[in-house]
Amino acid sequence: MSLRVRLSLILGSAFVFIWALAAAWMLCDLRQQMMFSLDQRLVASARMVAGLIDQLPQPLSAKGQDARISADQLSVPDGMACQVTSLRGEILASNHQHDANLDDQGNGFNDQLIDGASWRTFTFSHGDVRITTADRHQEREALNRSILLVASAPVLMALLGSLGLLWIGLGKGLEPLNRMRDALRRRRADSVEPLQVAGLPSELQPLLDTQNQLFLRIAQTLERERRLTDDAAHELRSPLTVIKTHLQVARMTDGAVREQALEHAEQGADRLHRTLEQLLMLARVEGSLSFDDGVQCSAEQVARQAIHDAGGGDNRRIVLHLPEAATRTYLSMPGPLAVTALRNLLDNALRHGGQQAPVELEVQMSEGEVGFVVRDHGPGIANADLQHLTERFWRHSQSAGCGLGLAIVEAIAQRCAGQLRFDNQADGLRVCLQVPARVEA
Repeated sequence: MSLRVRLSLILGSAFVFIWALAAAWMLCDLRQQMMFSLDQRLVASARMVAGLIDQLPQPLSAKGQDARISADQLSVPDGMACQVTSLRGEILASNHQHDANLDDQGNGFNDQLIDGASWRTFTFSHGDVRITTADRHQEREALNRSILLVASAPVLMALLGSLGLLWIGLGKGLEPLNRMRDALRRRRADSVEPLQVAGLPSELQPLLDTQNQLFLRIAQTLERERRLTDDAAHELRSPLTVIKTHLQVARMTDGAVREQALEHAEQGADRLHRTLEQLLMLARVEGSLSFDDGVQCSAEQVARQAIHDAGGGDNRRIVLHLPEAATRTYLSMPGPLAVTALRNLLDNALRHGGQQAPVELEVQMSEGEVGFVVRDHGPGIANADLQHLTERFWRHSQSAGCGLGLAIVEAIAQRCAGQLRFDNQADGLRVCLQVPARVEA
């Protein structure tokens, strides 16, 4: 069922219900007013007959057929019966053509059954006579039906007109949705540009913004896949070429040269393995994969695990400065990501801090955050190169790494609402990774 039909049914049903209640209320009130008007006509007719009796040259006292007068003489409207009786009950005048008389059951209005027909009567005492006027309920109901029919026709026409205008109005109101549908239908299958639809109402603008955000995420996903493919194709070509060259040399030589070629091939394989691991880790961090294993890690656990994994086991140069509160402070991020980021910082410091120079890891506590400060005592880095540290595959001229470690750290910081800062000093480089945390009592 289309949205237009659904809205039409809902709003149309509400319209019909409201119009039906209003029409029932109006027609009921109209019926009451009409019955009141007919009763007032009986009263007015009785008083008019009383006035005519007062104008007669002699009082009505005869009885029988000669006492009957016509409706024209009494000026009673057609369809009404009028009867004048004495206080003793004798009929002095009547325009009622039936044998049964209109019983005057006391002054005021009464409902009577005369000759099988229901009548509405009004009795009025005037001097020594009683004047009774009456009309049939059947004629009243016929008049009521005709009036209600005439009054219902405009209500029905107005209701049908409202439903028609509702259908047209809903079609016009849903036109922006149709324009969005047509704009999406005209797009290419590989298009990720923002959708541009002019003149949208404020209620549909969030839908358009959400759609464009979806296109942006899809574009970012495709860009990450493209970059991963390009980076893998570019960065893996050199190690593979080196490995192939050294294996060819080993095949053609013997002795120490052969062993050296095999050793170089093994080093190339190790570099290729590290590059592949870093590429896959970067793709996972930038993607939508979850690293949350449900285990809460404290700042102390993350620091010690990162030290254990850093440098391929050569972690004796790392000096840890750990406050007591670190054991009660838990990181608000997956533990594997925190360990990976800190390990990459330590590896980078061990690689560039000199062969024997120590590397310091200090855990700093602040409200709602934990800072891991890694400091080496190497030559530092040029200030102009600081902006390139987190670029993919950017390497210092003297670096032997693959150029992905700091890029992974920055991606982890962005994903976990953290922050990565660099402080270049004359006695080495300081890197601070701040991540959200919470303290448990």
